[in-house]
Amino acid sequence: MVTSIAVAGASGYAGGEILRLLLSHPAYVRGELRIGALTAGSSAGATVGELMPHLKPLAERVLEPTSLDVLQGHDVVFLALPHGHSAELAQQLDASTTIVDCAADFRLESAEQWQKYYQSEHAGTWPYGLPEMPGNRERIATSTRVAIPGCFPTGATLATLPAVQAGLVEPHLTITSVTGVSGAGKKAQVSLLGAETMSNAKAYSVAGQHRHTPEIKQNLQAFTKDSVSINFTPVLAPMPRGILTVASAPVKPGTGAEDVRRAYKRAYASETFVALLPLGQQPQTQHVLGSNLCHVQVELDETAGTVVMTSAIDNLTKGTAGAAVQCMNLVRGFDEAAGLPLVGLAP
Repeated sequence: MVTSIAVAGASGYAGGEILRLLLSHPAYVRGELRIGALTAGSSAGATVGELMPHLKPLAERVLEPTSLDVLQGHDVVFLALPHGHSAELAQQLDASTTIVDCAADFRLESAEQWQKYYQSEHAGTWPYGLPEMPGNRERIATSTRVAIPGCFPTGATLATLPAVQAGLVEPHLTITSVTGVSGAGKKAQVSLLGAETMSNAKAYSVAGQHRHTPEIKQNLQAFTKDSVSINFTPVLAPMPRGILTVASAPVKPGTGAEDVRRAYKRAYASETFVALLPLGQQPQTQHVLGSNLCHVQVELDETAGTVVMTSAIDNLTKGTAGAAVQCMNLVRGFDEAAGLPLVGLAP
């Protein structure tokens, strides 16, 4: 049985990363997985080799226009499209088609929050594609529709959830995430020009304005009865990819350093793609680049009375495309880790 796969938005950073991972997937190597239609918007008609020379095995493939006719008939469709473009296609594809959406269209449960941050009609909510969150792995595996998390919520959730779920902190979190420029996608924008980003760092969408703020809150609120508040600040850094997240929250009385450490060991003991680092070692983006790993550290600052939680991910791999392939593996019955690198690219 051969599984056929289409990638809509294949010319973007997320789409290209999905293809990079699929080309190393054991099922592809065995001939059990076939890469079918590759679509694009303004790049339709170009070859993969023209736009993404690093994907040599697909160099001669021509990108087709993104349409229902082109995507229909595949077993799996990855939607790597801008926010707001997935819903219409998804609603027209066959119910039996596995759809993995890398955009935000189906992440949020609250229609009010969606309309506030995305200014359009809420399309609904799909199972959330972060298997490491308790209960999610089972929901993903039994669904044909999966909403892949945002890259910032992935790093922030994995860094903070064990402390919040165990009730070790007051869930009033200050979160700062430093990101590479590829997180903004492959589009022409003055603020993303090399002259604007090299040797420069800047905060943006501060004070609750970033679209990923309600997603982070949604993830944490599901695991505590206390009211969660998030002060989230993204920072653009002069690097192509990677996200370093630093979060802190007030520690609850009676909580010791061992209690905090124990909660994280318990949460991630059986997780292939989350590594709790030894004490004294901090996550670094260079150690996870190109991999599907999330490195996590947690420490108790007794002087300040806070728990400090940090994580590092590759925004294009674990933060987007790696999570998409991981979820496809669960839905289609492949080994969850199939095709997903456990080794980073440092230095």
